[in-house]
Amino acid sequence: MANYSEKIVMSIGGSLIVPNGGINSKFLKDLNKFIRGQLAKNKNRQFFLITGGGMTTRHYQKAASDVIGRQLTEDDLDWIGIHATRLNGHLLRTIFRDIAHPIIIDDYSTIRKPTEPVIVGAGWKPGWSTDYDAVLVCEDYGPRTVINLSNISQVYNKDPKKFTDAKPLDQVSWADFRKIIGDKWSPGMNAPFDPIAAKKAQELGVKVILMGKDFDNIRKYFKGEKFLGTVIE
Repeated sequence: MANYSEKIVMSIGGSLIVPNGGINSKFLKDLNKFIRGQLAKNKNRQFFLITGGGMTTRHYQKAASDVIGRQLTEDDLDWIGIHATRLNGHLLRTIFRDIAHPIIIDDYSTIRKPTEPVIVGAGWKPGWSTDYDAVLVCEDYGPRTVINLSNISQVYNKDPKKFTDAKPLDQVSWADFRKIIGDKWSPGMNAPFDPIAAKKAQELGVKVILMGKDFDNIRKYFKGEKFLGTVIE
């Protein structure tokens, strides 16, 4: 394996890749520019990009439910989501073809030896979100930080959609974060970082930095400057 001194895991929310209006080409262009820019500045960096499913998941789940006239099983909901993450993974793999490992990680029981600066990962099996898969990458390949990109810029002490007095958190412990989100995972769950992944991250001592989708803000983190986000550790 190439000797990369800085390994970075980025869990990329599917809603950023495929929001409700279709594929977000601008976000993908910004991501492409950002990753290549970071690699140009530091040849010792290796990026693991783990993709979520986005609205593709929900459109397919709804279509199947509408056709059969009932709610899908959790297993079927999950498998549709997994295949959506893999489609998004192939999209990223295509964008980074010249610098990416040729195989998308979608089986986390197999540890590969990627020598390329970019590795793309996607969903594996029912019951596990791509947040969880991002944490497994930390376990398998050595990174101890996950950068989580999503539609929200910070974690709140309670649901801001329900409570007007909810406060954003710059930093929170895993114990306190898990009290906020609970312990149960369900397919398509909309949480800042899923409960099962949070439990695994706490066990491994992995730090998660949730910082939205603004690449100017993300660059601040990489420069060691003050950024908008939440550090969970």
